[in-house]
Amino acid sequence: MHLSKAMTFQDHELVQFMLTETEIQDLFSLINHHPGSPPSSSGSQGSNRSVYSSEERKLRRMQSNRESARRSRGRKKKHMENLTVQLNRLRLENRELKNQLLVTMHQHLLLSLENEKLCSESIALSATLSDLCQILRTILPQ
Repeated sequence: MHLSKAMTFQDHELVQFMLTETEIQDLFSLINHHPGSPPSSSGSQGSNRSVYSSEERKLRRMQSNRESARRSRGRKKKHMENLTVQLNRLRLENRELKNQLLVTMHQHLLLSLENEKLCSESIALSATLSDLCQILRTILPQ
């Protein structure tokens, strides 16, 4: 990297300072730049940053934010679609489970009624058996 010496007068004294070639080119491109025309591309990328610094960064950030928001909306939409599919699947599963529960409750009711009938028959048969045993004891001597 070459260093150049530039001189300026400040408070009537001669002051020296060192600039790199890139810095000198950047200064010349800024001096030679006409408003409304694009800046010279002969300078380094650093010079473009200094020329466009705040406005370009602002525009790039705005574009980046828009793109990020677009991607975020896309993710949110996809998530909502997935939730809707899941909701429909769970509603269907819930309906099927309710139907199974109704069938099971109906079967339980039928079996309970049959069980009550069999218990009644068992009590009646036990009473009949007891009566028959009583009759046999009276008929048959011991």
